[in-house]
Parts: sequence; structure tokens; C-alpha cells
Amino acid sequence: MLPILRFRHFHSIYPPRHLCRPCHNREKAKGLGKYICQKCHLIIDEQPLMFKNDSYHPDHFNCTHCGKELTAEARELKGELYCLPCHDKMGIPICGACRRPIEGRVVNALGKQWHVEHFVCAKCEKPFLGHRHYEKKGLAYCETHYNQLFGDVCYNCSHVIEGDVVSALNKAWCVNCFSCSTCNVKLTLKNKFVEFDMKPVCKKCYEKFPLELKKRLKKLSELASKKIHPKALDLNSA
Repeated sequence: MLPILRFRHFHSIYPPRHLCRPCHNREKAKGLGKYICQKCHLIIDEQPLMFKNDSYHPDHFNCTHCGKELTAEARELKGELYCLPCHDKMGIPICGACRRPIEGRVVNALGKQWHVEHFVCAKCEKPFLGHRHYEKKGLAYCETHYNQLFGDVCYNCSHVIEGDVVSALNKAWCVNCFSCSTCNVKLTLKNKFVEFDMKPVCKKCYEKFPLELKKRLKKLSELASKKIHPKALDLNSA
């Protein structure tokens, strides 16, 4: 028969921990879900001011420009802190996503300004990085997800196609938007046209192209026609 073992609770074995005031405050703040000021090491009861990834009482800092005590709405720029009025006077754009100053390239869209990497598709959250986006109800979408959610988008006017769709050159077009990219004459799928720079060109405009250019386009068309998935060219109809 096995002996019965009796264990004492750990708290009866180990004495209570003795903590210095900063460490005590840190443990207390962790339990309350609050921040500790990195300057005075006391708990921050209001909204903290975040500076270089550390938390502080806002009134421990002053605006670099006007000297006014700062609030949690202060802005950091090049290692310095500014109140909102002074920061706004400097004309520094604020990112619509992270609410931080934009010091490099700015994207202007949806009535706001964005860091390039923060302007993303509302569905897949991938940055557009200069690629075309489509807007709907104050949100931006890539072409793939815009089409999935709202229907075909016209390649020319970037609006959802509400009527008939012209499918040509691997793209969708409004009936009124499908026209020669050179002379703007309206085209239909029955018209003879060629693709040039990913856009349709009517036969008359194509005939005005330099001979060397036409030879090169024709050669590209012949190469594409030999592939299993030919490129969307209509040069043979010219």
C-alpha cells in the first residue's frame, strides 16, 4: 500500500516577494491593464502619450515649438513632439490608417492621405503600391475583389458596368467606352481592330502606323496565335 503524501501550498513555503516601488507599480499596472510612465514610473490613469514605443504621462512633455504641455494627441516628427495646432501649421500630412505623420511618399485617395504601405484593399488588405484601385462607399478595393463583390468594372471609366458588357482584349468595357484609343470612334466586336498598348485601335488608325511598327505587331500576333492560351490580339482581323 502506497504511503499518502501531503503537500503544502507554495505560498506557505515561499515568503511574499518584496518589490521596489517602480516594480510594484509595474505589477499593479499589469493587473489593471494600464501603462507605466517611463519617466516617473507611476501608473498612467488617462490616455498615455506614446513616444518612441514607450508610454508617458502627457504633461511630462512640452511642444517643441510653442512650449505648451502636451496631450495624448501629440505628434512625433523627426524625434520631436508637437501639439496638434503646431503640427498642423507645419503642413505635415497624417496617414488615414495609422494617424502618424507621413514623411515620405503620400497617397491621396478617398479624401484622405496615406502611407504607401497603409493604403490597402478593404477585402484582402494588400497594399495597392501604385496599382489601380476601385472605390465603393468610402472603401478601396483591388480590381479582383471589386469585381467579386460588385460586378464587372469598365477598364476605361473604372465604373461598374450596369448594362451590356463588351469583353475584349481580356478586359471588360462599357458599350460606350469601347472605342478606338486613337480617334475615339465607337467600336463593336464586329469591327476590325487591333490591340496596341493594351487598348483597341480601329483599322483606319492602324493603317496609319509606321510600317516597322505594323510588322512588329503582326509578328507578335503570329507568335501569340501559336500558344495554347493566345494573347488577346486581333491583328489577324486587320
